[in-house]
Amino acid sequence: MTHKQNIIPNLWFDKNAEEAVNFYKTLFNNVKVGRIARYNKEGFEIHGRPEGSVMTIEFEIEGIKFIALNGGPVFKFTPAVSFYVYCGFENEIEKLYNKLSEDGMVMMTLDKYDWSSKYAWVQDKFGVSWQLDVDTINSQQKILPSLLFANEKFARVKEAVGFYHSIFPNSKVIMESPYDKSANVPEGTLLFAQFSLNGFLFNAMSSNIKHDFDFNESFSFIVNCISQEDIDNYWNKLSSGGDPQAQACGWLKDKFGVSWQIVPEELFAMLQDSDKNKVERVTKEFLAMKKFDLAKLRAAFEGKN
Repeated sequence: MTHKQNIIPNLWFDKNAEEAVNFYKTLFNNVKVGRIARYNKEGFEIHGRPEGSVMTIEFEIEGIKFIALNGGPVFKFTPAVSFYVYCGFENEIEKLYNKLSEDGMVMMTLDKYDWSSKYAWVQDKFGVSWQLDVDTINSQQKILPSLLFANEKFARVKEAVGFYHSIFPNSKVIMESPYDKSANVPEGTLLFAQFSLNGFLFNAMSSNIKHDFDFNESFSFIVNCISQEDIDNYWNKLSSGGDPQAQACGWLKDKFGVSWQIVPEELFAMLQDSDKNKVERVTKEFLAMKKFDLAKLRAAFEGKN
């Protein structure tokens, strides 16, 4: 991706984030592993992970940034959020299908469907869901988060896309595909949409079939902010109509149940500092916050609070 990516998918694992990232390195081309943050004693009190163990791993696949978090057995991945991979070649889709489904689960077998000459939906051995499409995409972003609106939310795809579009700059709706009239759903209900938020692509889908899952915190989207004004703006708008009980440590749930983390970009650098006392001070400060206060984080980091 040539533009700066300020929306980053975050995956909540129990304690096997490293194993998952290493697995994905064997599957995809152009995988890079970046900064690794480790738990200190403050983090142990919250997540029960040993001091010094891996907390988060930043990694890239085909230039797309992700973060893997070891957060404990609190949340489990569901197909409500998956990664849609535009493979472009038959040998690539077949390789990914075979390796991702090994010790995982096939949700839709690799086959021809109305929307693709070759497509599959699989859940890997860690529980992460992947939609594989042999088609290519006219973008450098080969992998897109895909949001599945199901059950009572199935008719809200257009509303959700409009909501996100109104919040993020440089956003646009790329494609909308409504249900066929024979589906017996309200006219104009979208089956599929593709959209970009500040240049980062998403897919959104709906299902009018009953499912036993929904959005949860296992998938969240980090929004990197450079100022308190940015933090306030995204926090206030995304949390409007959402779940106030879910708001802690920069996390919030929007009115559709999708989780977001509104984070000052410089926090990641603070947590990587070589001064253990600085890291512990800023960790203790941010664990007590809901919406991040950048001035307080800076003061804690410098020992001025």
